Amino acid sequence: MKICIYGAGAIGGFMGHALAQVPGVELSLIARGPHLKAMQENGLTLIRDGETVSVPVTATSNPADLGPQDYVVIALKSHQAWQSAESIKPLLGPNTAVVTCQNGVPWWYFHKLPGEFEGSRLDAVDRDDRQWTVFGPGRAIGCVVYPATEIIEPGVIKHVYGDKFSIGEPDGTVSPRCEALSKAMQQGGLRAPVLEDIRSEIWLKLWGNLCFNPISALTGATLDVVATEPGTRALAKSMMLEAQTLAEKLGASFRVDVERRINGAAGVGAHRTSMLQDLDAGKAMEIDALVTAVQEMGRVADIATPAIDGVLALVQQLAEGRGLYPTYPAENGDDLARTA
Repeated sequence: MKICIYGAGAIGGFMGHALAQVPGVELSLIARGPHLKAMQENGLTLIRDGETVSVPVTATSNPADLGPQDYVVIALKSHQAWQSAESIKPLLGPNTAVVTCQNGVPWWYFHKLPGEFEGSRLDAVDRDDRQWTVFGPGRAIGCVVYPATEIIEPGVIKHVYGDKFSIGEPDGTVSPRCEALSKAMQQGGLRAPVLEDIRSEIWLKLWGNLCFNPISALTGATLDVVATEPGTRALAKSMMLEAQTLAEKLGASFRVDVERRINGAAGVGAHRTSMLQDLDAGKAMEIDALVTAVQEMGRVADIATPAIDGVLALVQQLAEGRGLYPTYPAENGDDLARTA
């Protein structure tokens, strides 16, 4: 089984470290810069529960070095995956599966979705249908990422918590390719349940990300504050209820109620959301996959999203002012252009 992880950063590297130790898995990693150099020279190191383990890995910056794979796991942020689509082509054979390991709404969301919206496209996460065209939605396997990890130095990943990567087919089948990937991941010590309804799992994680991330970026507050201060908690709840109405119209379901989801976020403590971290670090902000795409889906399904719209407009303006958004290049390639 040939598996390539495209984007072997904190999450991709964590998954790769596990798969590298599975008999029968021919693993390769795509990375760049000092992190790539360190992996090539010293292997990939994981620090977990006080134990440090290094494993040798095949790592490169050039997909053409590797050839077609059985699975390509794209462990990049949504806008980075869009930018990298053409570069991934050398890894694709006739039956290669593409595992979308991103937060937020995936570009294939409406593929094989029962009902009137089947086949709809989302410009917010796949402008000009780039991934839909390069990969083809039939390759897609959804993946919801739960672990928290960080690169503490080149080639060294620290595990913070979690080991679960839920996977599933867009058409809801329990396919042989999902079962084979799940088995390999489990042999590596990860939890990888194959779900018949991967979209509901996507929404459960997105439900919090679409409100807590932008509100924290706008206020500078940590997750516990956003989820407990009356004003921001009420705003988050309004956004979540709009999203729930939309998701349910599209056929998804929620196994917890909104109050429990917010309380769960509060219980995480003084966590700085990824969007707030990106803002402070001057990195491109992952607004479109977490928020803009939800607004666009509301328009597709004719569901009003006034609270989401308002927060989205504010965080877009904030990020634009810092030069961190939009994340898609303009047609001339010289600067940036809004995606929605």
